[in-house]
Amino acid sequence: MNLFRNIQDLRQYLKQERLKAALEGKVLETGFVPTMGYLHEGHASLLREARRNNDLVVLSIFVNPIQFGPNEDFERYPRDEAKDLQLAEQEGVDAVFLPSVEKMYPAQTLTKITVSQQLTGGLCGASRPGHFDGVTTVVSKLFHIVEPERAYFGQKDAQQVAVITQMVKDLNMPVQIVPCPIRREEDGLALSSRNVYLAPAEREAALVLSRQLLHVQELINEGGTLTAGEAKETLLHAFTAEPLAEVDYVEVVRFPGLQPLGDSERIAQDGEVLVAVAVKFGSTRLIDNVILSKKGV
Repeated sequence: MNLFRNIQDLRQYLKQERLKAALEGKVLETGFVPTMGYLHEGHASLLREARRNNDLVVLSIFVNPIQFGPNEDFERYPRDEAKDLQLAEQEGVDAVFLPSVEKMYPAQTLTKITVSQQLTGGLCGASRPGHFDGVTTVVSKLFHIVEPERAYFGQKDAQQVAVITQMVKDLNMPVQIVPCPIRREEDGLALSSRNVYLAPAEREAALVLSRQLLHVQELINEGGTLTAGEAKETLLHAFTAEPLAEVDYVEVVRFPGLQPLGDSERIAQDGEVLVAVAVKFGSTRLIDNVILSKKGV
């Protein structure tokens, strides 16, 4: 496994690997998994998917400061470089890109990539202004550095998947975005680097997210005619009944366009519908979702 901390060193490595393949009459296909580190099984599943479908796998680990707001957790975001590199090696990663903030942003950033408020103004974007400008800007930079054929993102942040997919489409970026299923603990809690912040009581309380999303999913899969309003009411009732939960949002939207459904609209009558939630437990904000259709998830 090769470790790079400088942009030019990574670019030179990738250029050499592609040249070697070309000399053998081959096209080297690169799979890319961008992360903020503190890797877990969810990230490992993305790496395994990339390994299955590409000749070379690149992992980036970078806690991106420009996607954090002034009162968010950039400084205390969990980091464990040694553990991350161990997992990367176990999963057969070819190259790890681990730059510093100074390497990624050597001067004040005067250019940002902005996707329309139609996709970024709701859900997480409503309470995190500027967040998705930071996400799209850093992902665009990473795509230009790595130049992958495919990039892998977890479906847990479904809004991020929708936003990045739209950016790639609108800007004709030559990369395929591959969404991958949410990975969960045995008790249902969606894997997240932020789970480490949860106190034991908060960790137990957070199970209300997956339990209630599963309940809504089952109602639809069993042929129910749940409306968007009924789904939101069901979830809000359960979340507000949990003393340690503080609801940020409960939304039902079309996917991937993220247009809100009216409260009287039936879920999964046609196309795909995203039921997405964000809830704080103590100081830790967690997100989770299910994507529903006529055939279920």
